[in-house]
Amino acid sequence: MIHRTLLIVSLLACFASTSLAADARQPNIIYIMLDDAGYNDFGAMGSTQVKTPAFDQMAAEGMRFTDHYSGSAVCAPTRCVLMTGLHTGHCRRRDNQAKANRDKTDENGLVFLKDEDVTVAEVMQQAGYVTGGIGKWGLGNPGHEGTPDKQGFDHFLGYLDQVHAHSYYTDWLWNDGERMETGKRYSHYFFEEDTLKFIRENQAKPFFLYLPYTLPHGKYEIPEEDPAYQIYKDQKWPQQVKNYAAMITRADMTVGKILELLKELNIDDNTIVFYTSDNGPNPPFLKDLKSNAPFSGIKRSLKEGGIRAAMTVRWPGVVPAGETSDFVWDMRDVFPTACDLAGIDAPSHLDGISVLPTLKGQSQAARSHLYWEFPVRSQQAVRMGKWKGYREGTEAPLQLFDLTSDPAEANNLAGQHPQIVKQIETIMAQSHVPNQFWPLDSGSKKGKMKR
Repeated sequence: MIHRTLLIVSLLACFASTSLAADARQPNIIYIMLDDAGYNDFGAMGSTQVKTPAFDQMAAEGMRFTDHYSGSAVCAPTRCVLMTGLHTGHCRRRDNQAKANRDKTDENGLVFLKDEDVTVAEVMQQAGYVTGGIGKWGLGNPGHEGTPDKQGFDHFLGYLDQVHAHSYYTDWLWNDGERMETGKRYSHYFFEEDTLKFIRENQAKPFFLYLPYTLPHGKYEIPEEDPAYQIYKDQKWPQQVKNYAAMITRADMTVGKILELLKELNIDDNTIVFYTSDNGPNPPFLKDLKSNAPFSGIKRSLKEGGIRAAMTVRWPGVVPAGETSDFVWDMRDVFPTACDLAGIDAPSHLDGISVLPTLKGQSQAARSHLYWEFPVRSQQAVRMGKWKGYREGTEAPLQLFDLTSDPAEANNLAGQHPQIVKQIETIMAQSHVPNQFWPLDSGSKKGKMKR
């Protein structure tokens, strides 16, 4: 892998040639990512239970994507894909904890970004952007090379460790490398305040603001006096479901405040906002909320319900209003798209592509395929046009689904399309680069996985 310092030096030559590093025409970029909210947990994506007026507003004033995907099926690798522009067959972090060689990780089996990893924040910073992150990082704990300040962020407030992020009433949060005492106040309130403060303080400069909010990840808790909880308090759902729905709505209320502030500051027309979730939902929310509808699969699964992610993008006057797109893309594409927005060349080693033409409503050639892998059950998946290939084990029989007619992946068509199966198997073999921490098992050719 190219060392980060050498790559940035080469990129600076590109920045100088474009003369855009300090150009006021560079749009602000806000990327909002909730934690564990399902595809169907947003009104504009089909939910009739969860209230998300800001998401729905963005869909009405921007573009809604039906075939957008997460980087992975759990939080840490998704964040790694998003930050590095590399899919899970190439990126450093492929699960929350190492599956093998844990003596070479930290004491909890965590694998962090290294200095040689190039992040989108780092490149945007070099392009003249002020970079901020607020929420859950998950790619490097204190004392390691993977902390936000060492990966391109001018400012970061939130949780570094993903387990620490389970506590919404924590004693402290990380604020620019220092512990900030919280008095056990609900952490999202700090995130909302800091988000609006960052935008106000940097309104005159181009900024890249990454908002990996922790809501609605468990623990499923929210103050009963919160206006979002009041919406659901009388629902005849289990308490956990009421809390979860309220947490999504609470995050959505923050997004609404962001949109209002952009208008107040007269930077709305120069700001592109992305709004999504990091992976599929957990089982408790399928019955009452149908959080993964119309798909099968949940968090930790590479079936559609685990990785198909709600997405809407808004940029007044640039992203066409009220349009729905079935263009297939995922979080590896954020890095090159951000570079395109900034008017700079993306690093050549990225797996993603810029989707800016699609965001502008222009015609864009469909990509050949998307690839994912996840070490739990040695899962591999490929999206190729309407086809979805899935298997558990590198030599296990491939399951093939036509997502156009079978979004729930119920009917295995592998026996009817041997050439497509062979093509997808080749993609899987070529896309996987072995990783010492997350080896993939071969599985059984009879379809029974080694557990």
